[in-house]
Parts: sequence; structure tokens; C-alpha cells
Amino acid sequence: MLNRPLRLARGVELLAALTLSLSSPALAADSVRIKDVVVAAPIPDAQREATIKAVRAFYDFWNTGDEALLKGAIAPGFIDHTLPPGRPQGPEGPAFASRQFRAAVPDLKVMVEKMIVAGDYVTVHMSFTGHFTGKFGQTPGQGQPTPFIATDLVKIENGRITDNWHIEDNLALLQAMGIAKVGSRERTISRNRCE
Repeated sequence: MLNRPLRLARGVELLAALTLSLSSPALAADSVRIKDVVVAAPIPDAQREATIKAVRAFYDFWNTGDEALLKGAIAPGFIDHTLPPGRPQGPEGPAFASRQFRAAVPDLKVMVEKMIVAGDYVTVHMSFTGHFTGKFGQTPGQGQPTPFIATDLVKIENGRITDNWHIEDNLALLQAMGIAKVGSRERTISRNRCE
């Protein structure tokens, strides 16, 4: 058995190599950029690599819209635990969401700001950018930037994402798109109370 300082040094080396490999532009020019990775607890090397491979493929899918990446990332029994109305459950759900969103924001890009790996679970905080040049429902875009953030908690089994819980800053997105007008109604109400 390795002594504690040697185990710690080996862990630091593995984490440094992992962080370097995840933050450098690898596989393709459109590969998602991951700014920071935290491995919260020791897990076997093979499990950690399979987990990060699945998560990277999932966010590469969101970064590019390439559904082949999605198919490689999620399990056939994938469950979205925070399923929005109108989105199909299962593996078709993320593909449907991406197609719908890319119809409005064709140049959608995602950056993983922080990834925390904790056993079978991974928390991912990301930022999205793009321009509203398409159509969202009945609203046509006018090229406005659409920055927003999201956070996912995904569960990984056998190198595939089986479950996802997610939250997006939809208010910021809809405001950027010019669809939500938060504040204007409040000003009108306040002005009417003062008169």
C-alpha cells in the first residue's frame, strides 16, 4: 500500500493531468471548453475517465448540436427529472430542446465554468452565448446577444448519463431575446399608485 504522501502526490498528478486535458482544446475545434474541474472524492481511474468522457460528450452536444455526441453520452433509459412542458421524456428530450433552441439561436455556444465530480454524480455550471437571429415561437430575432447561465446535476452509470436535473436562467434569456419585459409592468403599477 502506498504511503500517504505518495498517494497524495499521485492524486495531485492525476488531477493536474485531468484538468490540463479537459481545459485544452482537444478533439475538435468545436469541443466545449471546460474552465475548472473539481474531483470531490477519490474514485477509480476508469470510472472517473468514463464519467468525464460522458459529461464532455453531453456538453459537446450542447455546444455543437451534433446528436451523435448526445447518443454516445446518454443511456437509453435517460430520465429528465425537471422536464419542461412540451419536451419529450427520454433521449429525444435533449435533442428536441437543442433543435428548438438552435432554430432561434443558431450560433449557440456553451462553456463549462465549473464541473464537480462526486462519485456517480456530476454538477456542471455553464454559460451560454449566441445571437437571436432565428425565430422563437412567433417572435423573430434581431441579432441580439443571448447570454444566460444554467446548472445541471447528472448521474452517470456505466459511462452514460442516466439522469439529469437542470435549471436555466430562462428569465435572463427571455429578457435578452426581448420576449420578457420585466420591470416595465412594475414601473407602470408604481406610477399608477403615485397618481
